[in-house]
Amino acid sequence: MMLMTSSSTNYNIISISTCSSSRRSCVAGGTLIGPSLNYRFLANKNISTTTHLSSGWRINSSSSSSSSSSKMEISNHPAAAAAAAQPLLNPDELIDSVETFIFDCDGVIWKGDSLIDGVPQTLDMLRSKGKRLVFVTNNSTKSRKQYGKKFETLGLTVSEEEIFASSFAAAAYLKSIDFPKDKKVYVVGEDGILKELQLAGIQYLGGPDDGGKNIELKPGYLMEHDESVGAVVVGFDRYFNYYKIQYATLCIRENPGCLFIATNRDAVTHLTDAQEWGVVPWLVL
Repeated sequence: MMLMTSSSTNYNIISISTCSSSRRSCVAGGTLIGPSLNYRFLANKNISTTTHLSSGWRINSSSSSSSSSSKMEISNHPAAAAAAAQPLLNPDELIDSVETFIFDCDGVIWKGDSLIDGVPQTLDMLRSKGKRLVFVTNNSTKSRKQYGKKFETLGLTVSEEEIFASSFAAAAYLKSIDFPKDKKVYVVGEDGILKELQLAGIQYLGGPDDGGKNIELKPGYLMEHDESVGAVVVGFDRYFNYYKIQYATLCIRENPGCLFIATNRDAVTHLTDAQEWGVVPWLVL
């Protein structure tokens, strides 16, 4: 687990997340930077942004060039390095100095369907002190509403406005760039992405429904695809197969301007409380 802090003239914020060599998130210069989502989470209401989220939070999309810049900030930003190096000498003083706590979910709040020891007491304590809590996950298998139900099942009261999932981020990004109404999204992923696209009013196809489909490998076979697909969104997918790879590839290669959006880059995840599980974070096209 990694805990990093940052402050500015506008607010103080803390990020609590799992961390490995392949997965990092930090707070630097008043901005939470998460490489698994090419977005910056901003609490300063004076910042001009594209998509406005609930509770005053906003989102900025990043281009491929700014994405590289974000990676540099994560590893080299002096504020992040200083925060990581400071030992926690006075927990009460630290908590009192922070207004907002941002929690990862998988491996921080729960592992699989098991709540991690001490989480309810910690969240209750922070709420009793009037702290603002935000739960961020790059696991796109669920929508915000579905994550809300998972929190409830585990005995935690968390509002939908406090949850920021990468399934929602993908839909919010497409909406922020005025994704054409006559275009569709092909989804290599699960129900969470479909639910958020539906809420955003974006047409989609694929997802779990394509999990049982196969490629016909025979002479002269031509696989047809929907030429109105304007974006391929890829997330963690337990129904991953070659059909989806081929369909997504055709859309990206043959549909002019088709976008390729990935919700996460994790090498592993915590599907159960017993072990880490490997994932397919990117399609190699």
